[in-house]
Amino acid sequence: MSEIPLIVAARRTPIATRGRAFADVPAHVLAGRVLEATLADAREACGGELPVADVLLGNCMGPGGNTARLSALEAGLGAAVPGMTVDRQCGSGLAAIVAAAEAIAAGDPRPRLAGGVESPSTQPQRLANGVGYSRAPFTPTGWPDPEMPRAAEALASVRSISRERQDAHARRSHERALEAAGAGRFDREIVGLGRAVRDDSPGRGLRLIDRALPLFNAGTVTAATSTRISDGAAAVCVVPAVPHRRITGLALRSHAVVGVDPALPGLGAAPAISAALAGADVSLERIAAFEIVEAFASQSLAVLGELGLEDDDARVCADGGALALGHPWGASGAVAMVRLFSRLVAAGAPAGTLGVAACSVGGGMGIAALVEVVR
Repeated sequence: MSEIPLIVAARRTPIATRGRAFADVPAHVLAGRVLEATLADAREACGGELPVADVLLGNCMGPGGNTARLSALEAGLGAAVPGMTVDRQCGSGLAAIVAAAEAIAAGDPRPRLAGGVESPSTQPQRLANGVGYSRAPFTPTGWPDPEMPRAAEALASVRSISRERQDAHARRSHERALEAAGAGRFDREIVGLGRAVRDDSPGRGLRLIDRALPLFNAGTVTAATSTRISDGAAAVCVVPAVPHRRITGLALRSHAVVGVDPALPGLGAAPAISAALAGADVSLERIAAFEIVEAFASQSLAVLGELGLEDDDARVCADGGALALGHPWGASGAVAMVRLFSRLVAAGAPAGTLGVAACSVGGGMGIAALVEVVR
């Protein structure tokens, strides 16, 4: 018998630029704090103890050793709670949430904690034949494997996305994030760690947008229209929806993972969103809130263009996106889901309201999830 997976709690750390607030904090400590807070929220929402069946966490560049298991132990969940680490690059956190939901949908009713974590500040040096490298290949020899800034520049060129549109998009992201932070809309979702109690990037460098030089000769992508490499963690608690119990949350209605041209990986979120909506027979017009990870302004604008959405659509990253908040790779997809939880559940959206979380993924992939408010 299948169950409807329901997200009943969602938390994240502040997102900190690499080398700043979390410069010495390892990934499992970031994640452990978030898992602990998320489980406490879930127990309050469900009115009692929750026997956690598993912890699933996305992570891209950590030290290995099964980061999810380390994080579960760090959170005090006990030796009996296992863990599994998921690597789908920038989509890892969202993929971990989908995997947790799939287990419940398949008939296992036990609650799960899922999300993602990344600590570029503490990631180890990687070696191959004695030579250091920053990342493993996304594709084998013979396939395109551009570095992400190069891929963003190529996308801007192919889709004729001007410097002016990119600058405007980055500015809009920062302004929305600054307004949301000032209004306290991030406060409920953030788990403070040490002295870090808020995101450190919104507004930082805003005045440099117009003056920033292109990253490449005759290009349009700049450091100001690229997200910051960041440390952070995010998690949700997924339980089965029980018809006779009124538990508020986000029901996972549909999801999709797709492959796209590795030369233009930034487009992946668009067909993933279309596939997830088609799987539930839902139109774009019915979506009240989108959280699409903004790795670069050109990438974000290209995805919106593929979907037929306007550059400034108020439903998309309404409180700012990764351009303003930062991009902790393995956690970013989970951050997107936490943001949906805040925008829809915590903000009091009525039952039946729909939201979408999505990421484009290095190597040429996209992942998206469609959720619905349940009350």
